[in-house]
Amino acid sequence: MSTSPAPPADKRLFFLLAAGHRRVQRWVENKLAADMDGLTAAQSGVLFYLGGADGALIGEAAEALDLAPSAMTGLVDRMTRAGLVERRPDPKDGRALRLHLTDHGRAAREEAKAGLAHLNQHLTQGFTDDEIAVVARWLSSLQTKFPKGDASQ
Repeated sequence: MSTSPAPPADKRLFFLLAAGHRRVQRWVENKLAADMDGLTAAQSGVLFYLGGADGALIGEAAEALDLAPSAMTGLVDRMTRAGLVERRPDPKDGRALRLHLTDHGRAAREEAKAGLAHLNQHLTQGFTDDEIAVVARWLSSLQTKFPKGDASQ
């Protein structure tokens, strides 16, 4: 009994990365959002960040999530209307606003964590821990190779 050789690896890394990102993003927005009352991936990111940094400045959250300030403002507006977060004045600087999770936001964060666990299980299915470690290392290296705001590379 002979086994056929594996097909050659597709090394169009940028294409594969972009196509994979679009597919995962669509899956997240369709599947997980349906399971989590319309919560988007971007909103989940804010909830995860605030889970460890409740009371962060809006700019700090935008920086941590690699979002433009204008995108963050619109995102926070939608999340405030949905009752997930609230803006409160900074006690030391009345001009600055801090973001806080609401009770509804904390509950949505827990739902999103469960959804993320399902997504990670789906993403890693069929791969060994060693293979996933290589992929994770490669993806992490992109942040160093292409630093935020550095178009000169």
